[in-house]
Amino acid sequence: MRRREVLGLTGGALLCARAAAAQQPERALPVVGFLRNTAADDSTHLVQAFRNGLSDAGYVEGRNVRIAYRWTGGQAERLPALAAELAALKVSVIVTLGNTQAVRAAKAATASIPIVFMLGTDPVELGFVASLARPGGNLTGVFNLNQQLAQKWLEVLHEIVPAATTFALLVNPTNPATTMRYTEAMQAAAQKLGLRIHVVQASADRDFDPAFANVREHRAGALAIAADALFISRVDQLAALGLHHAVPALYPFREFAAAGGLASYGTDLADTYRSAGLYTGRILNGEKPADLPVQQATKVELVLNLKTAKALGLTLPQTLIARADEVIE
Repeated sequence: MRRREVLGLTGGALLCARAAAAQQPERALPVVGFLRNTAADDSTHLVQAFRNGLSDAGYVEGRNVRIAYRWTGGQAERLPALAAELAALKVSVIVTLGNTQAVRAAKAATASIPIVFMLGTDPVELGFVASLARPGGNLTGVFNLNQQLAQKWLEVLHEIVPAATTFALLVNPTNPATTMRYTEAMQAAAQKLGLRIHVVQASADRDFDPAFANVREHRAGALAIAADALFISRVDQLAALGLHHAVPALYPFREFAAAGGLASYGTDLADTYRSAGLYTGRILNGEKPADLPVQQATKVELVLNLKTAKALGLTLPQTLIARADEVIE
């Protein structure tokens, strides 16, 4: 066989191989379904914290993993349909952060796709996992301690407004499990401290202003705000209302104090989102949610905003300032 013929055959074989390779579909990236009961622009820094956790596990969005975001815009009734949509897409993991209703919707949508949650209510009590150490099913995640901090919240508020005997608690009635647990915890703490709790409710934007006005009308000395997905998605609005109504308020996460709220006491929210991202990455790497213990957030921080205190005409005690993890001036 002549050399020119050999080269022609070789070249043709190479062209055929390249054509065959071009026809092969690219290896599909794993897809993470991200379900959250807020609007997208309310959660930018928390989504970034989640991505940071994914990166810690070796996954970078757009490079070796895709994220299918589903946002309700605060309309919780959309959760079941959006969860079913993610399940129909056959995503590798569904992530539901900060909302009991979102976890319920995801759990109802699939019994096989792994689900990673971040909750403020004990997932064992809710029936989501068999135990914190051995979840046992297709759910695992992070459990923050905010509901266990009720007595601490009241102690801080009483230091800020020592003459007050009645304090208010803001809850979301459309999230009944969380509302019940916060109310019971606060009532129990108040009884121990010889104080009274007045419960106010808000389930939509239109309810916030009347809720703060209600606190003033009932002469409550200060307001504690439950850790609810709706409230977390309205950080700036709720921080501003405390000033507008001259109501000293204690919020569940640092983000509120940074936005102008008087004080916050609770777990590090961004850190819990990073942990959820890390767990998601570990599941993508082959670990089973049944074998991944539910993490309990242990990092609790007290943040005080002295600028807001001054605007409210309050002088915070030096003992409280000395205990703060962060003081915003």
